Amino acid sequence: MSQDTFLLTVLINILGIAGIVVWHLQGRSRPNERLVTQIAFFLGMTATLVFAGIMPFRFDAPHLDGTGSLVVIAKILWWTHLSWATIGFVRIYIVLDGRPREARLIQDLLVAIVYLGVLLSVMAFVFGVPIGTLLATSGVFAIILGLALQNTLGDVFSGIALTLGRPYTIGDWILLPDQTEGRVVASNWRSTYLLTGAHNLVVMPNSVLAKQGLTNVSKPDEMHQIVLGVRIVPMHTPAFVVKVMLDALSSCNSIVQEPPSSVSLIGIDACAIDIQLYFKVTSLAQRSAARNEVIDLVYRHCKANGLVLAMPLGTQIFQDSQIAAPEVSILTLLGSIPLFSDLTEDERAAISANAAERKVAAGEDLLSKGAISKNLLIIREGVALRRDEGEIVARLAPGDILGALGVLAGQPEATQSLTLTPVTLFEIQKSVFDEILAGKPGLVDDLTRRLHRHGSHIEGGPPATIQPDSGRVDLVHAIRSMFGGG
Repeated sequence: MSQDTFLLTVLINILGIAGIVVWHLQGRSRPNERLVTQIAFFLGMTATLVFAGIMPFRFDAPHLDGTGSLVVIAKILWWTHLSWATIGFVRIYIVLDGRPREARLIQDLLVAIVYLGVLLSVMAFVFGVPIGTLLATSGVFAIILGLALQNTLGDVFSGIALTLGRPYTIGDWILLPDQTEGRVVASNWRSTYLLTGAHNLVVMPNSVLAKQGLTNVSKPDEMHQIVLGVRIVPMHTPAFVVKVMLDALSSCNSIVQEPPSSVSLIGIDACAIDIQLYFKVTSLAQRSAARNEVIDLVYRHCKANGLVLAMPLGTQIFQDSQIAAPEVSILTLLGSIPLFSDLTEDERAAISANAAERKVAAGEDLLSKGAISKNLLIIREGVALRRDEGEIVARLAPGDILGALGVLAGQPEATQSLTLTPVTLFEIQKSVFDEILAGKPGLVDDLTRRLHRHGSHIEGGPPATIQPDSGRVDLVHAIRSMFGGG
């Protein structure tokens, strides 16, 4: 070997070792810089090998003296850098493709193929090992190993099939035939990990997932339909019952209103009208809250419209004459409103005696934004909206009230209120509350606390523009000044 070839061989080894050091110093957090470094050192080593006349993909019987050892090491370093550059391209492609986590199995498989190919190339082109004989011998061993690891290999190849088929991705919520459901949080060669709603981690072997059907609830999006069954005593026409149920769904704040919910008549007999309510939520996490609100609103709308919930199947059957439709009065509504729940029977009776019933057509304004209401409005039947700058901020159902801030504190409305369907409401003038609250500082303080704490719920919309600390003080002064409390 000439002096120039010797120097070039030494340079190749220096470049290879320097590339390894720089590659480790850059760390895994800088894949782009790593790839650039790998390519630069690989191109430098390739050019130096060409100038030195060394062909890394051709076997030359090495002489294990000092110079021959340097050539062997140079070839090994070149193949190592080739594998790292190839792996770098694979990983960059997966990241740019936007699926770094979902394609983890494919990435690992490609990396394993690259390393195996480089290992066989080093054995063949550097050390002259007969690869054909080696592969024939290893085939028998592979068969024995495959039989021993049959279940594990089944999980591995099932994981590859699931990754290629993409029935789900990391972050999707899936439902299995045995009703196991959860969000996919991780997937490896053997198993897929599901985080359930109970915050438990379920480990499913990939072979089990591949053999059974599953429902991907997150595709095409996480909008989820809920079905709720209701039985109503047939005291009214089915069409009227459907209208009341649609009003109940229209007044719900926890469900999706576009596309609109639907009601389906399932059956009818002498005991009940069987119906099912179909409504959607934006995500599975909203199921419980939406179902709770819908059940509450079904009860309130049934009570407001004189509908009676039927007894469950298999229980004692009552005749129609034994069932009386519920009467909804202002006195009943006052007792169910948190703001007035602590009033005495006489005080509630005094308020109800001065309440006037009023019917409002759909699409009519009830209160304008910025107006100071002089009357308290309690919805008896129908659905109303609270709207701010064209956006619906809340839906109001029977039992919700409007105008509490104006009547009790003299403060303006933060939103516009209007009817969505024909609405029947009770209207109570401010003078009625003046007579009840005048000279009762304890009751004034209690109303202040309730209005401050439950105002947004009572009014059916977002809280008024009141800060937690200063807002209550402002309400105290406003209410007391209006009712002679200082």
